[in-house]
Amino acid sequence: MRLVARDVLRAVRERDAYANLVLPALLRERGISGRDAALATELTYGACRSLGLLDAVIEAGSGRPVDEIDGGLLDVLRLGVYQLLRTRIGAHAAVDTSVAMARNEFGQGRSGFVNAVLRRAGEKTAEQWVEQLAPADPVGRLAFEFAHPVWIAQAFADALGVRAGELGELLAADDARPLVHLVARPGEITAEELALVTGGAEGKWSPYAVYLDGGDPGRLEPVRDGLAGVQDEGSQLVALSLTRAPLDGPDGGRWLDLCAGPGGKAAFLGALAAIDRFRVDAVEPSEHRAELVRKSTKDLPVQVHVVDGRDSGLTPGYDRVLVDAPCTGLGALRRRPEARWRRTPADVRELVVLQRELLAAAWDLVRPGGVVLYSTCSPHLAETVSVVGDFVRRSAAIQLDTRALLPGVTDIGDGPGVQLWPHRHGTDAMFMAALRKPL
Repeated sequence: MRLVARDVLRAVRERDAYANLVLPALLRERGISGRDAALATELTYGACRSLGLLDAVIEAGSGRPVDEIDGGLLDVLRLGVYQLLRTRIGAHAAVDTSVAMARNEFGQGRSGFVNAVLRRAGEKTAEQWVEQLAPADPVGRLAFEFAHPVWIAQAFADALGVRAGELGELLAADDARPLVHLVARPGEITAEELALVTGGAEGKWSPYAVYLDGGDPGRLEPVRDGLAGVQDEGSQLVALSLTRAPLDGPDGGRWLDLCAGPGGKAAFLGALAAIDRFRVDAVEPSEHRAELVRKSTKDLPVQVHVVDGRDSGLTPGYDRVLVDAPCTGLGALRRRPEARWRRTPADVRELVVLQRELLAAAWDLVRPGGVVLYSTCSPHLAETVSVVGDFVRRSAAIQLDTRALLPGVTDIGDGPGVQLWPHRHGTDAMFMAALRKPL
């Protein structure tokens, strides 16, 4: 299990690989399942999430910057320190297995270095290391304690606004292992039936959501048979909001997903559209991701267009357009454990330009009286209320109270947009805003 975790950490460090893609493949390849797979998953994702804290402790224990430590040894050290500080694994087992791993690959001398660093790391608890190493300012301290870059923690605090006192609770939720969320395909299976078949629990907010405590959802029969898919409940609420938004005039059944890859929302919209014999166009500029959309929407009334959403060439007149815009993904960090250490503030500036262009393109494609729903899996104010507010000021868009499109969902902000949060709703931190084009 530890070797699998070490190998995933190495792939993430050397190739910028995605842990949630590499790990399942390695587990299958090596025939690891059950409790062993669960431990490998916890060690892998936990170490990826905790990188900032782990590296600070390693630097303190070694007396040198981590970028001066051999990469292979650093992977072993990160895995060892994570076990010491953030799991119930005994200190003796955590140190001995890490030293043996280093000895087998690098020899006796370097394994002694690993042994020395880990023994120093184990002299204090995680709380004591936080006391010693964390910045003094409140946001910096919380960011260090819950293993987030400071700029991301500050962005979350800004988005929480007057409720910034919830930052610690939010970061803790963001740092915890999330439940698996399934979506029951509308018209094929109900959430109640899916929960019974899978042993899961019906979702709290979406009538199509089911929660699983763990395991490989790809092995579940309903998922293999296309009756269900893996989709965060927040993403389900985005798609549902688009279909619930009030139009001026009848719904002619022309729907558009302008940023469709990899296809989760397009498939959900396609299943909902099929019930009323409506149709969905799905736009994705990358052929590889477009193929994923095709697979997700097989046998549904969805046509995939491999074009740039900013210049799609599609005929205007859509009743409903979803702009689930490319974003920093800061709201889904709990599901992408290494992503928090890859993003930078410069990413925000670049993506905001793209988001504004896509929203403008959607506006040109929606009919008078139709609705555009703008969403991001990021709560960063520059990607959410700023993009929408700027567009509303420049256009004649009528901003709807998006809260009304989520009946029963509580604590979603002061409107007119909606912000979901992991610590309040158990979902990714999805933002959504509905805009109607005047007649």
